[in-house]
Amino acid sequence: MNNAIKAMAGGLAGACVLTLVHETVRRLVPDAPRMDVLGMRAISKLMKMAGEEPPQDKEELHTMSLVGDIFSNSVYYSLAGTGRDAWWRGAILGAAAGAGAVLLPGPLGLGEEPSNRTPKTQAMTIGYYLLGGMVAAAVGYALSGDEEAEEV
Repeated sequence: MNNAIKAMAGGLAGACVLTLVHETVRRLVPDAPRMDVLGMRAISKLMKMAGEEPPQDKEELHTMSLVGDIFSNSVYYSLAGTGRDAWWRGAILGAAAGAGAVLLPGPLGLGEEPSNRTPKTQAMTIGYYLLGGMVAAAVGYALSGDEEAEEV
């Protein structure tokens, strides 16, 4: 398996864990981040800008948001790559994504409350994205095991 495929596998794993944590915790914790809401707002806004009507069905819009999140986060987290360096790249990518998820929705016109409601919400948001980056790094590192042994 080549390194690009291994990196994409890591990215997909990180994105799936991130989405699973978001979707689980939002049902259990009142101050949990609502990245799904930000995703639905972003899709609606982009569709309107393109002259299209966003789905009226909230479940359809929610599904579109989750699929978009998994796809875009998979590509992003795949930048963690493989090998030993995946660890620091995954940590930086995760922390940067978390900070962006807290700081950017307001200026982008998506509202601040879903990721910035309380200090607890902000910390969870950053932590979730950091977790996603670390999972991507762990999978990328684990899949690169054979190459690492040969390099030493």
